[in-house]
Amino acid sequence: MKGLRERVASFDPAVRLLMVNQFAINLGFYMLMPYLADHLGHGLGLAAWAVGLVLGVRNLSQQGMFLVGGTLADRYGCKPLILAGCALRTVAFVLLGFAQSLPALLVASALTGLAGALFNPAVRAYLAAEAGAERRVEAFATFNVFYQAGILVGPLAGLALLAWDFRAVCAASAVIFGALALLQARALPGRPPLDRGAEPAWRAVLADWRSIAANRPFLLFAVAMSGSYVLAFQVYLALPLRARELFGERAGVVTGAVFAVSALAALSGQLRLTAWAKRTLSGPRAIAWGLALMGAAFLPLLYDGPFLYGVLGLALCAALLAWGGALLYPFEMDTVVRLSGERLVATYYGAYNTASGLAIAAGNLAVGALFDTGVPWLPWAALATTGTLCAAAITSLDRTGHLHPDRRTPPLTSVG
Repeated sequence: MKGLRERVASFDPAVRLLMVNQFAINLGFYMLMPYLADHLGHGLGLAAWAVGLVLGVRNLSQQGMFLVGGTLADRYGCKPLILAGCALRTVAFVLLGFAQSLPALLVASALTGLAGALFNPAVRAYLAAEAGAERRVEAFATFNVFYQAGILVGPLAGLALLAWDFRAVCAASAVIFGALALLQARALPGRPPLDRGAEPAWRAVLADWRSIAANRPFLLFAVAMSGSYVLAFQVYLALPLRARELFGERAGVVTGAVFAVSALAALSGQLRLTAWAKRTLSGPRAIAWGLALMGAAFLPLLYDGPFLYGVLGLALCAALLAWGGALLYPFEMDTVVRLSGERLVATYYGAYNTASGLAIAAGNLAVGALFDTGVPWLPWAALATTGTLCAAAITSLDRTGHLHPDRRTPPLTSVG
């Protein structure tokens, strides 16, 4: 803990505020979202298809709008988009607490996702610019500690508030996001966006998107990394399904423990893994190792052993997934910035997040289909193979020079 305090204190105030901001964002989000499906199904009595629709709209609105959110951040500045996202989520969570009809719930869910699409790329672009090239990896490693801490504390806080009412959870989450908007409006420095002169907005946006579509190293990197998001998401899909197979009605407790193991592993390992990787590995090799570790996480689940082995296998899988993700994350975020040429960083993050969202959707369909085959080992073998193939793809991109952009062009950084 002392090392973390010293690391955080070494950054500028704006970077420290963004880290606290991300902890609060995840705290407010995860104190509510894990319990939303139960509230919709049992509290409001919605049919299963309606529950799935409400949750799907949130994911679609966020993933589908990431590119737009990043583009707006580059054009108008990161700070306005961060404030707008926090304010919009405040409204959305209040509406979630009081909405009774399906149309109102769909609007609230869509606003919740849109809010994330607004502030997510903006926060990362602002952090990358403020930390600078020399400390960017270190900044994102520390940032991830706050990110994971919010994921750990959020569900526990939400569970405590559920003793009163689901509306109490929504109100607390809304207060957190409202306070974040006010705090950052006062304390987060503004930075001018990239000067585009008198060029019409629509033409500038199309030019920016075309430049991303023509950036072959970035596109190849995004494709190679898509598997990491599919693997990481299995904490929400494949591992709970496995827990249900093994433990029946007790699966909820086991799944909660798996979430806790995942967050604690990331919290305990992030700074150590990053420090070790910076000493011994290049950025692309650290990413490849992280992907390989995430793939290897599913190997313990290939063996269908006794009860105790089932518990240990799930816990080990969650821990290895978290450590693999912690190893690659700061280098992954740094690579996106470098492949962007340090220009239109928020737009690149938005495009990258949109691509990862599409990969998650496709990957979840594939994993679900593999479970439906009834072959117990097939999903785990496929997931382990995915990690290996992605690691090989990153290694190949590194060897062919795709992950080493030309640095002769002076960078144009866009923050606000």
